[in-house]
Amino acid sequence: MFVAPLLLLLFVPFPPSSGAQLPNQGQTKSVPIATNGQPFPWDRMRLPKTVFPLHYDLTIHPNLTTLDFSGVARIQLDVREDTNTIVLHAKQMQVSNVLLLAPEGVRPLQVLEYPQFHQLALRPDSVLTKGRRYEVHLEFAANLSDSFHGFYKSSYRTKSGEVRVLASTQFEATFARAAFPCFDEPAFKANFTIRIIREPRHISISNMPKLKTVELPGGLLEDHFDTTVKMSTYLLAYIVSDFVSVSRTTQHGVNISIYAVPEKIDQTAYALDAAVKLLDFYDDYFDIPYPLPKQDLAAIPDFQSGAMENWGLTTYRETGLLFDPDKSSASDKLGITKVIAHELAHQWFGNLVTMEWWNDLWLNEGFAKFMEFISLDITYPELHVVRAEVCCAMEVDSLSSSHPVSTHVENPTQIQEMFDDVSYDKGACILNMLRDFLTPEAFEIGIIRYLKRYSYQNTVNSHLWESLTDKWYSGDELDVRAIMDTWTLQEGFPLVTVEVRGREVRLSQERYLKTDDPSLIEGFLWQIPLTYMTSASSTIHRFLLKTKTDVLYLPEEVDWVKFNVDMSGYYMVHYAGEGWNSIIKVLQHNHTALTSNDRASLIQNVFQLVSVGKVRLDTALELSLYLSKETEIMAVTQGFGELVPLYKLMEKRDMAALENQMKGYIVELFRGLIDRQEWTDSGSVSERVLRSYLLLFGCVRNYPPCVAKATQLFNQWKDSDGTMSLPVDITMAVFVIGARTPEGWDFLFEKYRHSFQMSVKSRLKSAMGVTPLKDKLKWMMEQSLSGEIMKTQDLPDVVVAVSRNPHGYKLAWDFLRANWHTMIKKFDLGSHTISYLVNGVTNQYSTREMLDEVKSFFGSLTEETGSELRCIRQTYETIEDNIRWMDTNLPLLQAWLDKRSRRAVHEDL
Repeated sequence: MFVAPLLLLLFVPFPPSSGAQLPNQGQTKSVPIATNGQPFPWDRMRLPKTVFPLHYDLTIHPNLTTLDFSGVARIQLDVREDTNTIVLHAKQMQVSNVLLLAPEGVRPLQVLEYPQFHQLALRPDSVLTKGRRYEVHLEFAANLSDSFHGFYKSSYRTKSGEVRVLASTQFEATFARAAFPCFDEPAFKANFTIRIIREPRHISISNMPKLKTVELPGGLLEDHFDTTVKMSTYLLAYIVSDFVSVSRTTQHGVNISIYAVPEKIDQTAYALDAAVKLLDFYDDYFDIPYPLPKQDLAAIPDFQSGAMENWGLTTYRETGLLFDPDKSSASDKLGITKVIAHELAHQWFGNLVTMEWWNDLWLNEGFAKFMEFISLDITYPELHVVRAEVCCAMEVDSLSSSHPVSTHVENPTQIQEMFDDVSYDKGACILNMLRDFLTPEAFEIGIIRYLKRYSYQNTVNSHLWESLTDKWYSGDELDVRAIMDTWTLQEGFPLVTVEVRGREVRLSQERYLKTDDPSLIEGFLWQIPLTYMTSASSTIHRFLLKTKTDVLYLPEEVDWVKFNVDMSGYYMVHYAGEGWNSIIKVLQHNHTALTSNDRASLIQNVFQLVSVGKVRLDTALELSLYLSKETEIMAVTQGFGELVPLYKLMEKRDMAALENQMKGYIVELFRGLIDRQEWTDSGSVSERVLRSYLLLFGCVRNYPPCVAKATQLFNQWKDSDGTMSLPVDITMAVFVIGARTPEGWDFLFEKYRHSFQMSVKSRLKSAMGVTPLKDKLKWMMEQSLSGEIMKTQDLPDVVVAVSRNPHGYKLAWDFLRANWHTMIKKFDLGSHTISYLVNGVTNQYSTREMLDEVKSFFGSLTEETGSELRCIRQTYETIEDNIRWMDTNLPLLQAWLDKRSRRAVHEDL
């Protein structure tokens, strides 16, 4: 898919998950009681390993008029140990006519339900014998879900205003059980044969090609699909809709089709090209042919995450797949290419080889995220993919409420919480660091070995490290597992302090943690693959730091040394002594001596070190002065990324003078670069993405030349009733200025309502969220919740945009509180969406009053309504960190800005 620290377990590899038990196992505990009052024969969240499914025969009949579905499941079973109980999953469905088909004949089964664990127990009248094959027959019925998971209802409006309904699936992580009775854990792999009953006006698609269609009485049709390869339940998918498709065949003979609603099929050409190109790339790179005859990509009108890797039928948000060459931007193209690269990488990482349990979700998601960059660098070099993952992951990983990449999880909420920046972004970063350390060639050999060795199986962390271990390092066998266990089994990341004394470089490591509790930093040690270069040589040197402190020697004395070359490592660096001063000097006099990635990492490191008291704020601000000469996207966006949050904290307080001084400083810093931007669509992808960013910033910050130009363009565009063609890269800047007046906002909304271009709708929606008009902001949030005109899938983005808006942050917080129960039902407790909402709305608060208000609301929840969510602990920590930052640094900031304006006045005289 595209999106709690246990201190005792920090240095202990987890046992294989097959032995995982409930935390209180072994203690006396109450026997679970089934819905009929009888004792339920199984007392754990995880299923027993006595019975495994081999094959599912599934017939599904959705009714898109009554919005429910019924079906029949026949499951062939392999009995691994003698047992008198079959335990499997079913959630919120009626199950009936449950039979055991045994060699001796057909017998009814007693059915017990335990809804708390979503479990059914099927009890035969005699023991099922080890080594024998049986089959169970279950009939089931349920309503189509009105959330975004399980087998759910989606709808869209045609150009003539007619609402059309479709049904689609989203089973990751634990929602297949809401669509049919099954063994809904990733290690219970099986083959699936699907039949779907539908009306003639619809089509159905599933993981495998359709073999035939049979006419049924009553005018219905039944589609029969080929049997799948052996796979986990969460990868099964089927859609019943009125979609149409376009197709092409890859060089390796795989049929690729893009499905979308009829009126948007003309926006699929780019995705089809990208999918063909990328599937061919992976086929060659992994040296394992894609194992299915086809790969469908479907654009679903209602979709919670970005996309989902169902084997042979990947599903996407419409914005993640649909591209209009005349109306979509350079960053739209980049986003679509990345999400397709991510889902297709999963066809090998995740689908062919699957983590044994969700504690190692990162083996799926970290890899897919990492492969986005590997594949795009080679297949789309012109897109100049920028890696920003390090910073996203470090944001959450610098809190004491972070978690190890591989973390013990039991229940569905904890599993959902694993779909976060740590699993995705940190996972990708540590793989990138390892690839850089082992060499790309050795790394590729190792992952091919891993995929071939474990095809159609389930794996744990150590399987990957064994596959990547070989005699390719200084003649000795490198212990990849010993290195990587320090990155996956403990949370957080290291801060490496570097002090240069002559030729001697003193190194020390500690955990980087935003806290005022020093005890939380102790006891952490990483094996860190350091890279560095110096003023004397651009050669990249390597050093594995395994101990708390160490010393390395340079061949000669140097002016400066830069560690973590090209930002390839997942660690932060502090240059002690005169280190930062010598780096500031090189940035001010010859910044291109360092790559733009290196400059970006220095900007990030110096400002983040202010947060933990290692560097004074004025040192970081002195370093930022060099940005007036910066032109590269990575360093420019990192500069914004560190400076903008400083005034965002002030916007939530009553301190207009200092806030405006800070805003003025940032505009002044980038003024030269903003002035050089043309209001056109010319240049490379990265130049175009940067242009959009800079002109939007100029308009939001009221930089007069930008505001004047955008106002002129908006008025011309409005006078033409939106028919005038605006350069795509500048539309956000123009729309944001237009959204400032009630008439302008209403005009944008009308265009939003009637547009069928997904990227245009997305930009209009974002611009409307930047308006200073509070009644419009409130109305947007309410509209998104109802889902009539603005889709509910967009609600999180709308609410977070309103919370970022200085005129809207109180509205967003009130809205989140008032609608909390509706949102956790719709988006699911523990989901990345809920975490994004909680953090997005609260992470810029910096006062005790707001912290008390946030604690008061979240403290009033029960466990069922989210009181135990990790994102809530993260929010408390973030606000406390903001308060500390403001208390410590506001006087310094004021003094530095005053001194700087005096300096500027002096220079003008």
